[in-house]
Amino acid sequence: MSIKKALLVACTALSLGFGAANTAYAAMADGVTADPVVLKGDVLVEKKVVENGAETIKLVEPASVVPGDRLLFRTRYSNTGKSAVDAFVVTNPVPTAVTVAAPSTDALEVSVDGGKAFARLGQLSLADGKGGMRRAVATDITHIRWTIPQIAPGASGSLEYHAVVR
Repeated sequence: MSIKKALLVACTALSLGFGAANTAYAAMADGVTADPVVLKGDVLVEKKVVENGAETIKLVEPASVVPGDRLLFRTRYSNTGKSAVDAFVVTNPVPTAVTVAAPSTDALEVSVDGGKAFARLGQLSLADGKGGMRRAVATDITHIRWTIPQIAPGASGSLEYHAVVR
C-alpha cells in the first residue's frame, strides 16, 4: 500500500471511528456510564503559500500527501450534557504512515508499546534488539493520550498533534 493510501486510510479510519466510538471514549472517562461527550477528528496538511509576496503556512484538507508533508491531527470535543464530565481520557492511535513531530513529542503523554503504558517520550525506553534498552524516539510512538481534567456542560475544545508523513 502506498504511503498516501495508507495515510488516507488511517485518517479516514480515525475520522470515521470517532463518530462510532464516542460512547466508547465516554465510557472510558468514568468507567461506568457513557457521558455526553462528542468527539470529531480531522487531519489537515500544512501548505506553504505566497500571498502579497510573503510566504505563509495554511492548513488545508489533504487532497494528497507525500513523504515529508507536515500534518495536523485534531480531535475536537464537546460536552452536550447538563453535567460536568471529570477526568475524560482520549487515546488516539498514531497512523503508521506518519511520525509524531516536534514540538508535539515534548508535551504529550505517549505510548511506544501499542497503548499499554503511557508517559512523556523522554521517560520511555524499548528493547534495543541486542539484549539492552534504548531511549524511545518519536518514530516509536504508537498512541497519544490526553486526560482532560473536566469538561463543563456546553464546553468544547480541541486536542492536537503534528506529524510528518514517512
